[in-house]
Amino acid sequence: MNTYIDTKNRLLFLLEQYHMSIHALAIKSGVAPSTIKNILYGKSQNPGIVTIKMLCDGFGISIYDFFNTQDFKSIEPENI
Repeated sequence: MNTYIDTKNRLLFLLEQYHMSIHALAIKSGVAPSTIKNILYGKSQNPGIVTIKMLCDGFGISIYDFFNTQDFKSIEPENI
């Protein structure tokens, strides 16, 4: 798996865990719904850390909590 897929899957998991829609997350985070959809549907495969932080704020979690998963802990270096 790559970082983009792990990020997308984490967002989908958190949306489900917090019973939030994309629209609700957009309102709480200040991130445009189109930006969230672009991340989830693959149009934006490199979301910035500021965007991730804003989404974390919308969920009410820290950025540490966002990345503190086994998927992120086991990511291999990306080939550039």
